[in-house]
Amino acid sequence: MAIARVAEDVEAGVVGAGGGGGGGEVTEPLLRRCGKGEDAGPKIRDEAEASECGSEGRLQADDGGSLRMVLVSTAVAVCGSFEFGTCVGYSAPTQSGIIDEVGLSISEFAIFGSILTIGAMIGAVTSGRLADFLGRKMTMRISATICMFGWLSIHLAKSAIMLYFGRILLGFSTGVLSYVVPVFIAEIAPKNLRGGLATSNQLLICSGSSATYIIGALVAWRNLVLVGLLPCVLLLGGLFFIPESPRWLANVGREKEFHASLQKLRGEDADISEEAIEIKEYIESLRSFPKARLEDLFLSKNIYAVIVGVGLMIFQQLGGINGVGFYASYIFSSAGFSGKLGAILIGIIQIPITLFGAILMDRSGRRVLLMVSASGTFLGCFLTGISFYLKAQGLFPEWVPTLALSGILVYIGAYSIGMGPVPWVVMSEIFSINMKAIGGSLVTLVSWLGSFAISYSFSFLMDWSSAGTFFMFSAASLVTILFVAKLVPETKGRTLEQIQDSLNSRR
Repeated sequence: MAIARVAEDVEAGVVGAGGGGGGGEVTEPLLRRCGKGEDAGPKIRDEAEASECGSEGRLQADDGGSLRMVLVSTAVAVCGSFEFGTCVGYSAPTQSGIIDEVGLSISEFAIFGSILTIGAMIGAVTSGRLADFLGRKMTMRISATICMFGWLSIHLAKSAIMLYFGRILLGFSTGVLSYVVPVFIAEIAPKNLRGGLATSNQLLICSGSSATYIIGALVAWRNLVLVGLLPCVLLLGGLFFIPESPRWLANVGREKEFHASLQKLRGEDADISEEAIEIKEYIESLRSFPKARLEDLFLSKNIYAVIVGVGLMIFQQLGGINGVGFYASYIFSSAGFSGKLGAILIGIIQIPITLFGAILMDRSGRRVLLMVSASGTFLGCFLTGISFYLKAQGLFPEWVPTLALSGILVYIGAYSIGMGPVPWVVMSEIFSINMKAIGGSLVTLVSWLGSFAISYSFSFLMDWSSAGTFFMFSAASLVTILFVAKLVPETKGRTLEQIQDSLNSRR
């Protein structure tokens, strides 16, 4: 599921117009990497002493007021991340209620669960251009408004058509928010805080998903809509009190507003002159980059990165995360365990494990996390498959619920620590600077297509063979370990240039 990669793109120094899936034109980075200009580096280091960037280094010495607006702006933006999580998690605890009250068949509910990804693909394809044309704040405002209409459609639904309509609106908003929120956060944050603030995006996505799991087990499905409406209201209200991204304002030539926004974010007494010059110089330098084309991805210098990025997304989806995530309650009920209690337990473990994975990201390395995570998803799916096999054979019936619960919790925990976030991080690091936007678009499209395929087919696979379904997912996790061991490069502690040199040496 997707989601943390744009923040990593921006932190690496590049945002494409199609970063959320938006086509081939590269409207590249609105963030300048520190120390990039030879003439600026020494002067900035002298003034900031221990910092890497002048104005950002001085930020550490400013009083709390200089950080307040950055933190407030981030808090407002991640309401969109929380909204993302509620949209993704909504179908898991509501399946039985919707089927019973609206009268959906299993196949119709499968459409309801998976159609979110269709809307998300449309949103992802348009997100980059919307954010570049309308601005980051206006794009978030439009997304929140569309999301509210989607939730209201679901709340008032009397038929499958109204449910589908609301769900596809939620999907569109999810696709847009998955791009614009991390981009906005990365563009307003000083470098020394950017990594931590970018992590808040993924954390709030997990929080939104966990909230729907927990609250959905306690309230009716129509009332659960309120959990999705609340962050939309907070986002719409909060956007009136925070500035627009200064980098976007500079990119569209709104000089006066650019300086006012940057000053507001850095503090009234902060000297923003050097940072403002860096931003404008870097934006000017972007115009020298050639426009990337889709066919360029398949040149020998880019194909290895494509194989790694697309391969990780394929294996992420083949591991079955969207089947488990969308239909968790159904899985537990099928195994004879309380669907509501199982959903609550999933919600409880997701947040701390995601935090733990974020801490390990730059300590243990990407490859280790991926292989440990894939090993865990293999074990979780294998245990769940064993539980359904025993149930089908009528063997040890008292073990079936315990094995299913243990398997799913192990699976969710293992996925959250590695196979969830790491593929997006690796994707943001392995594409060269002029190929990031179009490469990210391809990888994102593959992810959403895989999400649709798994979430739609999951119910049918479970009807075919519950045990066989999870054994297939576990087999995919084993192949993932081999794929990572043989092909995925370690990118921890390397500059982007070093990563590119390493990739080129493999050709």
